[in-house]
Amino acid sequence: MNNTRPPRLDPHFRGGGLRPRSPSEMLEPSRAPLPPPRSSLGLASSPAGTVVRFGSGVLTVLLVIMLAVAGIGALLYHQFERPGPLNVARVIAIPRGEGRIEIATRLEDEGVISNRWTFIASYLLQNAFGKKMGDLKAGEYEFKKSASMADVLEILTQGRAILSKLTIPEGLTSLQIVERIRAEADLAGDITDIPPEGSLLPDTYRFSKGIERQELVERMQAEMQRFLAAAWEKRQPDLPIKTPEEAVVFASIVERETGRADERDRVAGVFMNRIRKGMRLQSDPTVIYGIAGGQGTLGRSLTRSDLDQRTTHNTYQIDGLPPTPICNPGRSAIEATLNPATTGALFFVADGTGGHVFSETLKGHNAAVSNWRKIEREMRAKREAAASATALPIPPSKAGAGAVSVPLPERKPKL
Repeated sequence: MNNTRPPRLDPHFRGGGLRPRSPSEMLEPSRAPLPPPRSSLGLASSPAGTVVRFGSGVLTVLLVIMLAVAGIGALLYHQFERPGPLNVARVIAIPRGEGRIEIATRLEDEGVISNRWTFIASYLLQNAFGKKMGDLKAGEYEFKKSASMADVLEILTQGRAILSKLTIPEGLTSLQIVERIRAEADLAGDITDIPPEGSLLPDTYRFSKGIERQELVERMQAEMQRFLAAAWEKRQPDLPIKTPEEAVVFASIVERETGRADERDRVAGVFMNRIRKGMRLQSDPTVIYGIAGGQGTLGRSLTRSDLDQRTTHNTYQIDGLPPTPICNPGRSAIEATLNPATTGALFFVADGTGGHVFSETLKGHNAAVSNWRKIEREMRAKREAAASATALPIPPSKAGAGAVSVPLPERKPKL
């Protein structure tokens, strides 16, 4: 039988609670109080607490998004304002009908901007939150060296197309090109040094008035390097020329040998055949360059003694290619050099119409040369007759005072 009695309530006991049964029970620790009911926790489980937690999460997400947007904006601004990738000034044509992404892609491909998506994003942000810039306009534009995306965008939206142009024909020497650049009134400054032969790409160059002449020369050199690198990658295999520099030398001879674009690959094919067979090129323009250098012309016809004169460039006297180009070849001559026509011809001579007769054998070539000499005599007779018909009468006292015309020896055919 359990004699333990339950504690009794004593209203006189301090706190009005249970009175301990003995002094020893008073010393025992009391039980921990039971947790309060859920209803007494307040906002923790109420709808208002849920709203507070949701609002705090939303604010946190918004803060993260704002920081990310600010970071992206700072990065875009840095890329938009910093100097661009152009090493020299360039002119790019924007065709009519191209959209924003197409224009940005063209600018990126041409090396004017570093990233088209940064350019588009900056353009849209400028229109949305900054000054309304308008549409990107078609036209031909000059972008200066290290132009930033901000500069490029301003030029395109304001339609600031270039105003001046200078045409450099194919086949001129570097000295002749420099003389043309110096004569252009819309350019400023002078050219420090004559560029190496063959380093300038003939073309029509458009520019803003007042840019430095030296800057235009550097631009022409950059365009040559750019085009030559691309053309070299597309060359025929197993060509007897091994470097891009040799290709320019070869192309300069092709350029000076014919003015007809439809013949350049055939002329290149003839010279390729000669190199493969170990024959000398025997190109008249190399003889002229060996004598006249950068002047480009002799001012007279070639003579037998010219052909026999040994110079660094006279391919009648030296084997293989000359040591440097003899002019600045154009795109067509370079492409013909790197993709020559397949032909069995080893010889060619003028036909009197601006073109040439191509021959595979020396016998056929000699016949073509004889025909050309006949044409030359007829042409000379016509010129002399025309000159006589229009010449003023010479007073008797001065007859015979002029220079004596000595017939020049005939040029030998190219063998």
